[in-house]
Amino acid sequence: MSATFTLAAELRTDTGKGASRRLRYANRVPAIIYGLDKEPAMLTFRHDDIMHACADEAFFSHILNIEYDGKSEQVIIKDMQRHPAKIQIMHADFQRIDAAHALHVNVPLHFLNEENSVGVKGGGLVSHLMTELEISCLPADLPEFIEIDMAHLDVGDSVHLTDISLPEGVSSVILMQGEGHDQAVASVHMPRGEKLDEEAEAAGEAAAEDSEGTEEE
Repeated sequence: MSATFTLAAELRTDTGKGASRRLRYANRVPAIIYGLDKEPAMLTFRHDDIMHACADEAFFSHILNIEYDGKSEQVIIKDMQRHPAKIQIMHADFQRIDAAHALHVNVPLHFLNEENSVGVKGGGLVSHLMTELEISCLPADLPEFIEIDMAHLDVGDSVHLTDISLPEGVSSVILMQGEGHDQAVASVHMPRGEKLDEEAEAAGEAAAEDSEGTEEE
């Protein structure tokens, strides 16, 4: 996958909490680029530029171009710290990539045909147990997202990691540890209230049968 995001940055020399605080006050985001056995690069970005990029889900699963100091580096985003109360990005970490080496990155899961699934048509609800998946692949094979078709799921059914069809060249990091690490990704279940009603109805029928049996005796 080719880079589709380009961000302009500036080198920074001041480090530490005080320097980062001053940068944020000036509407800048402190950041770092590391990896490939090179010296880390301490950078700053315009806050509005990163916020605009973050509005696109693909920003978090694409190869990015970072331009600074007359050069450009290809990276993926590894971590982003946000303010707990404000709409503000506090810090960003980027990792350099090499076309010949596999990378590990989280990509979004897109669930298809939920409303048309067998279980939902029967009154069930869908639960997403995972919303993204950590994958391993070469940069050229990096998918923007992974699709999961929910159409065939009935009430009580689940989709597991081993059920997902991954693109060629892409592997699940969890499953690379062995099939014993398989996990459920999504499931279809009845609403809790209806389940309780069904249990109460079953209990009532059982009590009625016991009563009839006593009368016959």
